[in-house]
Amino acid sequence: MKSSFVVRIALGAYLLIFFSYLLGPLVVMSLTAFNSPAFPSVSPWACFTFEWFEVLFNDKHIRDGIYYSVIIGIGTVILSVSMGLAASIVLTQVWPRLRSTYYTMIIAPILIPGVVLGISTLVFWDRVSVFLGATDGSFIHGLFHNGIFLTILGQSTFIASYAMLVFVARLQRFDPGLTEAALDLGATHSQAFRKIMLPFMRPAIASASVLAFLASFENYNTTTFTIIDYKTLTTVLAQKVRLGINPSISSLAFIIIALTVFAALAFEATQRNRQRNEAIAQGRAKPMGNSILPNFMRGNAAAIAFVLLAFAVIVMIVSSQTYSPQMCKERVREARQIEIQKSIDALTAERARKQQQAQEQAPTTEQTTPAPAGNGAFGNVFSPNNLTTDEAAPEPTEPQGGSGAFGNVFAPTNLNNDD
Repeated sequence: MKSSFVVRIALGAYLLIFFSYLLGPLVVMSLTAFNSPAFPSVSPWACFTFEWFEVLFNDKHIRDGIYYSVIIGIGTVILSVSMGLAASIVLTQVWPRLRSTYYTMIIAPILIPGVVLGISTLVFWDRVSVFLGATDGSFIHGLFHNGIFLTILGQSTFIASYAMLVFVARLQRFDPGLTEAALDLGATHSQAFRKIMLPFMRPAIASASVLAFLASFENYNTTTFTIIDYKTLTTVLAQKVRLGINPSISSLAFIIIALTVFAALAFEATQRNRQRNEAIAQGRAKPMGNSILPNFMRGNAAAIAFVLLAFAVIVMIVSSQTYSPQMCKERVREARQIEIQKSIDALTAERARKQQQAQEQAPTTEQTTPAPAGNGAFGNVFSPNNLTTDEAAPEPTEPQGGSGAFGNVFAPTNLNNDD
């Protein structure tokens, strides 16, 4: 009994630490979206405000980045899901000895760095344009040098591999006998695919589409090389981070987190409601009794959380239209001015006190007379006064003839002839 209690405590502590590490930065970033300082911060808290959402919605670069990211994401979903579905079907029908080699070839783009994929896509389609003889201003040249077109192709090279993995997992539960039976009954291959295979793969197609869109939306390594003249959300955010950010980026993060939680709760509420209805229809569960809650919320915690979140979002939107943080900002500004003035007064008083102490402790200075010449060290030979003299130095006299060494025989005057 005691050991199970300890295990529960340890498990709860582990889950708390894990989710704090996982979700803590997201919570902190979300809080900075509602703080008034221009730099994202939680402490010290100044004023609650919605102005950074307005700054976000008025930012043209962010709006354009989201627009192009959505366009590229839709194109990537169409191309990568189609490629992944075709690759997964071929994988299930290829010769078993070639299956591992084929699987390695299809999965290889995931292992290649995104920078390499971006550069190779850019160079390859430029060479194709040159090979086709496309000139500047032609349709082919413009298409093969279009940032959106190149980004869709570059991202699809590795996102298609992710989609293929989703489809392969689904196809492992598919019974090939269903397709064979349809063909035996006279259906064509396209009819068998459309009426048997495609409905079975529908959940996998939805999952792969969501995965492909999210992978495309957040991709940066490949996009930064292939986007050329356009800007996606990731490239815009990267530029803002290099140049300096403000809490409008936190507002964008809060919106993305809220949409993610909103979609997750909606999906979970729908799934639980469907499972409960199936259980009631099969007699494995009884209908809920009378309740003030609607049918889809009875016994469905996810549905209740979904409704509460939607209500909170509506309240926040309505409050943003009426709430003004100007009075709070004025109070904060006045408080900061008072603190600054107190700091200045304290520094001034401290400086005056130190000057007064220095004046009180300063020793009396005595006037010193210069030392007499010759009394210093080495006879005061280094005194500057030694460089000037009152009397002119005597001019040197020429030595008399014959007084030098060897009778001054080397003197130049000996060369002169008196005769």
